[in-house]
Amino acid sequence: MRISPVIPAVASLLLAALWGLSVFAGWGVEAFCSDPGCVARLDGVVRLSSLFAAAAACCTAVALLAPGTRGAGHRFAALMTAAVTAWVVAEGVLFVGGLLVR
Repeated sequence: MRISPVIPAVASLLLAALWGLSVFAGWGVEAFCSDPGCVARLDGVVRLSSLFAAAAACCTAVALLAPGTRGAGHRFAALMTAAVTAWVVAEGVLFVGGLLVR
């Protein structure tokens, strides 16, 4: 069974949007922090999470933009699998870290 390349691409972009809103739109602060000290601690969690998000963004960009990956199904699948996995790890670090810094 072959999966359309649109599905992992959309999944990666949705996870990127979720991570971006959690970090830049204040969703993470609203969800986890009630005092000013928590915001400073959450900043460290965001920095750790951003390492995985950067890796995920690079994998997504290469998978979608590089001409050599679009024609080769196995390369595209490997890059998108790595991207989605990295986005999930970035979200997980943000969530678990947010719970720990409360």
